[in-house]
Amino acid sequence: MRSIAKLMQDWQFTGPDGKTTLVELPHTWNAKDGQDGGNDYWRGTCTYSTTFAAPAFDAASQEVWLQFEGVNSSAKVLLNGRNICTHDGGYSTFRVHVSDLLAKDNQLTVEVDNSINDRVYPQKADFTFYGGIYRDISLMVVSKNHIALGHFGDTGVKITPALKDGKADIRVETLVEGEGAVSVTLLDAAGNTVATAEGADAQLHLDAPHLWDGVKDPYLYTCVVRLSSDGTVVDEVSTRVGLRTFSVDSRNGFFLNGRPYPLHGVSRHQDRKGVGNAITREMHDEDMALIRELGANTVRLAHYQHDQYFYDLCDQYGMVVWAEIPYISEHLPNGRANTVSQMKELICQNYNHPCIVCWGVSNEITISTRDKADMLDNHRELNDLCHTMDSTRLTTLACYAMCGPFNPVAHITDLVSWNLYLGWYVPGLFLNDLWMDFFHLVYPGRPLGFSEYGAEGMPNLHSSKPRRGDHTEEYQAKYHEYMLRCFDRHKWMWATHVWNMFDFAADARDQGGEPGMNHKGLVTFDRKTRKDSFYLYKAWWSDENFVHICSKRFTDRTEREMEVKVYSNQKSVALYVNGEKAGEQTGEHVFSFRVPLTGEIEVRAVAGDCTDTASFRHLDTPNPSYKLVKTKSKSANWV
Repeated sequence: MRSIAKLMQDWQFTGPDGKTTLVELPHTWNAKDGQDGGNDYWRGTCTYSTTFAAPAFDAASQEVWLQFEGVNSSAKVLLNGRNICTHDGGYSTFRVHVSDLLAKDNQLTVEVDNSINDRVYPQKADFTFYGGIYRDISLMVVSKNHIALGHFGDTGVKITPALKDGKADIRVETLVEGEGAVSVTLLDAAGNTVATAEGADAQLHLDAPHLWDGVKDPYLYTCVVRLSSDGTVVDEVSTRVGLRTFSVDSRNGFFLNGRPYPLHGVSRHQDRKGVGNAITREMHDEDMALIRELGANTVRLAHYQHDQYFYDLCDQYGMVVWAEIPYISEHLPNGRANTVSQMKELICQNYNHPCIVCWGVSNEITISTRDKADMLDNHRELNDLCHTMDSTRLTTLACYAMCGPFNPVAHITDLVSWNLYLGWYVPGLFLNDLWMDFFHLVYPGRPLGFSEYGAEGMPNLHSSKPRRGDHTEEYQAKYHEYMLRCFDRHKWMWATHVWNMFDFAADARDQGGEPGMNHKGLVTFDRKTRKDSFYLYKAWWSDENFVHICSKRFTDRTEREMEVKVYSNQKSVALYVNGEKAGEQTGEHVFSFRVPLTGEIEVRAVAGDCTDTASFRHLDTPNPSYKLVKTKSKSANWV
């Protein structure tokens, strides 16, 4: 059976300054300079080296493999001075067989390169391309006869459910390296055997399957595939299985298991303040907990392949997922082969996840593309590849705002979504309604979604009169209030994904807010602060009873009368000022009260059994400890 040892400790890292230090994995050399602005974070080749003793194994009957789960963005792997493999693509798993190369004591060296080039994606985008070994490395001992390890980094097991007339047929294809007999067992969530089959192309049947039914009931079976030699089990792979159907209708949106299931959710980047993309499982867990608290039912995992652990979490909690490759912003004629290899790895490594419903082939590719014919041909190749490799899922892409509805790139994939920031980068929130209506009028049979929309909001910037471009928490909330109502008016949209769930690093950014950061997140980069907009979405989407008073951080005001805005998913909210009831309103999601501001006041909002409190005070002049932040807005924004 398999034996797996992590190689995470005692790495000698030679960094951009040529100095060698001791580090632990996961690691990136851009954790600081990739988050401070200036577009000057270091991109080039750094070296990681460690030593390890050869694992105990029988060379006659066993093999040893090295597994790398994420090295950004190109890797050259040397074992005992010998180049054993290279890999281009910073977000996927790759493996190499090393049995015949091992000595008693071994030196493993990985040359990692995130330098600028014209052949490995991504090269141009609004996020930081952290260099480093930022996911796990493992040393695996397996039988010479084993379930495949050398097939695009996948598990060697491909599971394809088909549901019809309330029954399920499940095809389980197993790729074997060596020889042996394959047996398949399907277990229910309680661990009971519900179906068995034999062979490398096995068929399982269930008369009454329990469906994977989104966030309310994300039921998972477990498929155990065993390889036996001479009657002895020599290898085993376990994979969770979710049984579901889905479809998309241009007039009625997304359907899950035959019923309407409107997709409303967020996009996610994987990086964090101070650690870049070298994040832990605990950090993944925290991200998922925040997404679930919000009430989202879909996640766009942008703009690259995410950690397998996070796809597992999406399976476990019922999140419908858009998965994509980093074919982004600029078509590189020399990068076509890399788009194909990254797509093959994405599909092979993630084929079994029930959460995934579509493969994203590109994002905003028309921003900077000279060879349009080659770009379009690249898209057709990827679209055909997806359908050949996976006939069960749909294809999609995200179009740039300046990519018009008639652009041919928007009509290649099965679905299409747009990244539109109408009301943020350009004036006029009402333009969102016009744009959706126009597209739907011209292409009534084409499913349309919003893959990105949002506004910058910083929890230390505030205004009583928020305006577009001011980066205040108040304008971000105002923007999202409009967008949620807009989507309610256009229920035929196949999916909407907020940009973004979390603030993230974009080192090229220097204008507005904090340099090196994109502040469109509903939660801050360090995950410590839920912005008001977070609670707005919670009011719209979550079933968890709550009430939230907005602008709590905007404590000091110069006005004599102020608006107290409250978000809640309850139907009635009462407001108390200094213990006296100031008013009560019945409505949905957003409640607004006008109250006098004299001296210091204590405000309490009550909705059902939920309460929230805040304090505000009147000042004749702005707090002298505040500073005026200059923005393009005409309103004053005090920090």
